[in-house]
Amino acid sequence: MHEIGQNEIDAVSAVIAGKQFMRYRGGEGGYTEKFEAAMRGKLDVKRALTVNSGTNALVCAMVGLGLGPGDEVIVPAYTWVATAMAPLLVGAVPIIAEVDETLMIDPDDIERKITPYTKAIIPVHMGNRVCDMTRIMAIAKKHNLKVCEDACQAVGLTYGNRRVGAIGDAGAFSFNQFKNISCGEGGMLLTQDELVYQRGLMFHDTGCFTRDHATPMSQPFFPGFNFRVSEIQGAILGEQLKRLDGILAGLKERKDLAVGILSKSKRFQVTPENDAGTLAVGVLFPDQESAKESKMGLCVNSGRHVYSNWEPLLNKSYCHPGLNPHLFAKRPVEYTPDMCPKTLDILARSAGIGFAYNCPLDELKAKMKELV
Repeated sequence: MHEIGQNEIDAVSAVIAGKQFMRYRGGEGGYTEKFEAAMRGKLDVKRALTVNSGTNALVCAMVGLGLGPGDEVIVPAYTWVATAMAPLLVGAVPIIAEVDETLMIDPDDIERKITPYTKAIIPVHMGNRVCDMTRIMAIAKKHNLKVCEDACQAVGLTYGNRRVGAIGDAGAFSFNQFKNISCGEGGMLLTQDELVYQRGLMFHDTGCFTRDHATPMSQPFFPGFNFRVSEIQGAILGEQLKRLDGILAGLKERKDLAVGILSKSKRFQVTPENDAGTLAVGVLFPDQESAKESKMGLCVNSGRHVYSNWEPLLNKSYCHPGLNPHLFAKRPVEYTPDMCPKTLDILARSAGIGFAYNCPLDELKAKMKELV
């Protein structure tokens, strides 16, 4: 969590004093709706729906885009495991694509992985870096595919003149404790498409058909889950959003300082970027041996962020054998720990450089000089 202070405490206190904890059944027009309106304005996106996690934001996006059994969805080999689980949770099958030296999904491998059954791509803006959305959107248009941006780890970042999460057909944010803004646990579905929004809205709330917003719905209602947030989360996020631009500015200033120093190293290169909107710093070693000798935290050791550690995916296990998405796949899809060798090599040569958005500049400068 970057920062939380008296404003968030006061907002939560106001919710408790008002005794209206639900966003519905009396909470309409309250903190959560105001937060969504503010986010729509900041991102220039037509629809924003707050849900209880980034994972469920992705699941709602899958539902909103109409994905289901037999569909293939391309996801990167380097991301939090939830990116690959989201297609499985609607019956679709994830297809794992390599990442390139930017640590983002490799557009060339996206094209190689497309089949007649591919329906969507989930590019992940991983760790406050951004994907090559120009190429990805062009590939999607060429093959008539949907794009769901997983921007869970990049809330507020820009690509060109657009905020990530609002570029594709749908987008997802996370607001858990490790994200740019946080309410402890939370997420958001973003879209310009009214149909995607309505379907996501229904799926996130099994009582959707009873709400005030039910009348203008253009889609028949279907069963949903309960991915709703409370007004406490909405109140915290409303205050957190006011801090976002300052957090991003602090990250940019420190990223620029770090890159200026690290780029002078002869031991490694600064990780390439797809866009100046990237606010993270990493380094790439020429070989795995020199990377190990550096004693830095290598990306390949980041646990469940690496596809070879996604046990449920590799084992094709599911909550009930009869519901396993692979029963409905239109071709055999196999997963092995070594199926993305390029990714494993790049991650074994890559290290992330962590810093807080408000860490003292002199302290950061000294740390970066030690690494060089």
